[in-house]
Amino acid sequence: MFDLGWTELLVIGVVALIVVGPKDLPKMFRTLGRFTGKLRGMAREFSRAMEDAADDAGVKDVAKEFKNAANPRKMGMDALDDAAKSFEKWDPGSNTGKLAKDRAEAARKIHDATARKQQEKRDAEAAAKVAEEPPAPVADPAPEAPKET
Repeated sequence: MFDLGWTELLVIGVVALIVVGPKDLPKMFRTLGRFTGKLRGMAREFSRAMEDAADDAGVKDVAKEFKNAANPRKMGMDALDDAAKSFEKWDPGSNTGKLAKDRAEAARKIHDATARKQQEKRDAEAAAKVAEEPPAPVADPAPEAPKET
């Protein structure tokens, strides 16, 4: 509240010593100490009464909830907790097995379709090759000579 350093306190003490005198100075400091103690006690009691009134009204709970809701670190931890919980619930066997079966089925279909297309291509090439070849000339068989027996 008041920013008093050692030099300011020393100046105040010297002035008080000159104004009040050395005989009444301890009495004055004692009275000043009691007065500041009573002021602190009253301030503490006032603060306690205000806190109790705020607790009765529920202001503290609302302030705490608002503080938690506005806390970015808490939000990050909530998101991390949610991710950790979803990871704990994750069952790799259920999805992985299904995906593996689906992929194997798709690979088999692709393999079958590729083999079928390749066979059709071979058949078409063979038919084209046969169509391009001229027919082989058929030689007349020579008349057979009668066999002598």
